Amino acid sequence: MDNTIEQIQHTFSAFLKQKYGIDNILAQRGTFTINANPNKQQFGDLNSNAPMVLAKVLKRNPQELAQEIIDTFYHEYVEKLKIASPCFLNATLTPLAFHKLIADIFQHKQKFFANDHEYKEKNYSIEFVSANPTGPLHLGHGRGGIIGDVLGNILRFLGYQVNKEFYINDAGEQIKKLGISFKIRCQQAAGIDAVLPADAYHGQYLADLAQECIKEYEDNLTQLWKQSEHFFENFAKEHLLATIKGTLEQYGIEFDTWFSEKTLHTSHAIDKAITFLDKKGYVFEQDGAQWFRATDFGDDKDRVIRKADGQLTYVAADIAYMRNKIKRGANHLIMILGHDHHSYMMRLECVRTALGFEHVPLNVILYQLVKMKSQGQLVQMSKRTGTMVTLSEVIEAVGTDVARFFYLHRKADAQLEFDLDLALKKTDENPVYYVQYAYVRINSVLSNAKKIKDLENITAADSARLGTDEALLIKKITSLKELLENISNNYQTHLLTYYVVELADIFHYYYAHHRIINADNIDQSRARLLLLYILKNTFSTIFDLLGISKPEKM
Repeated sequence: MDNTIEQIQHTFSAFLKQKYGIDNILAQRGTFTINANPNKQQFGDLNSNAPMVLAKVLKRNPQELAQEIIDTFYHEYVEKLKIASPCFLNATLTPLAFHKLIADIFQHKQKFFANDHEYKEKNYSIEFVSANPTGPLHLGHGRGGIIGDVLGNILRFLGYQVNKEFYINDAGEQIKKLGISFKIRCQQAAGIDAVLPADAYHGQYLADLAQECIKEYEDNLTQLWKQSEHFFENFAKEHLLATIKGTLEQYGIEFDTWFSEKTLHTSHAIDKAITFLDKKGYVFEQDGAQWFRATDFGDDKDRVIRKADGQLTYVAADIAYMRNKIKRGANHLIMILGHDHHSYMMRLECVRTALGFEHVPLNVILYQLVKMKSQGQLVQMSKRTGTMVTLSEVIEAVGTDVARFFYLHRKADAQLEFDLDLALKKTDENPVYYVQYAYVRINSVLSNAKKIKDLENITAADSARLGTDEALLIKKITSLKELLENISNNYQTHLLTYYVVELADIFHYYYAHHRIINADNIDQSRARLLLLYILKNTFSTIFDLLGISKPEKM
């Protein structure tokens, strides 16, 4: 369903194509955009750069084009068109346009912000976090987790099929190292003189887990030492994986699929994938090992998939895993990875092309490091010594809402400093407190209004008394639909936190300067309460997408 502004945009695009003989892409570049910037309201309700876009293509004077458009374009919801330097078009909407927008948003609620067409055939596989089950989730994992979770929420809200997936790296050398490290920790817990190798896992979490294991076997330690290496690997892996799942649940993330790398080995999926590529001529043998011809597809070197000793590499598992995802129905792949996986992107592209999946888009979102700041100082973290800030500790310190919002409130490819002192504040300085207080304030006004009989049963018809003072809020609310569609294409999830802070800014300013409930002006009060009902729904929609709570009081 197209809203009032979208109707204007489509009519204007069609006008540009017909009058100037341009294609759809060029017409879309020149169409109107919503002006919801509080500092630029003097430039009208909608803006277009069509004269400048067309001038380059048609080799005409942009000023003349602007005037020509003003003289010939008409839409019933556009009150006037003006030229602004340097040849922008500024449109002012009619009061009826705003009344219809309000009525549509009020009637359709959350559905107003989501298209209900064309998306059903798209099936996204979003893989994120995928931390090795060799330790608890640390500070940095929170960032990849929230990007993937919120992106999945937005895509699903817009009507796409979405599978949020965690890839469990439960096979390979790191699991062997985990088993060795854990066994030594058990020996130490039992009073046996044993020393961890330098490259072992040194975290206190393994020492704590060893105490549990020793307690479980305290009546039969002899039997414990007779256990195979696999016992120690599996004991530690399963307990640590349970810890990871618990932390993610605490963080508000629920995965649709937990995929075990080990199953790729036991099901012979890796062998089948290698055979598939071999038949296509993309596998060769050298020095007793099997290699994938990655350089044929743009990589800087060929990649070993099976070592001379028969061990399979991560590349081999990557090949089988990608085939598996697509066989399960995914037709668009998204992966959220740390910035240090930059070269891994090329490897995945090579695998995708070699497997013949060029028709399946692959997008890799890389996020930068996370640092924690407390009392103006950065908190040091070291994997080597086992001293680190866990994600669970962050959540316990600041709460799930604050953790999720702070991790998302910066562009993925920019470094993030998690300011612990700011996160703990219960003032307007804290953006989470600020936006949630807007929601609480709206609820408070609506609750008070219910005590007045003349303010009962607010309907869309009450929009007739809304004036120009409400125009900015209406435009900002309407622009959420376009924002969500943009995020579904550019994956810039941080834009949603920016948006909700801006919406709260506009609302708090409006509230400070306008009386909502006025017994001497019931019609105006009803109109403004209608706007607040719509605002409440908008904040509620955003909070659901962000995965943060909707407090009734603060």
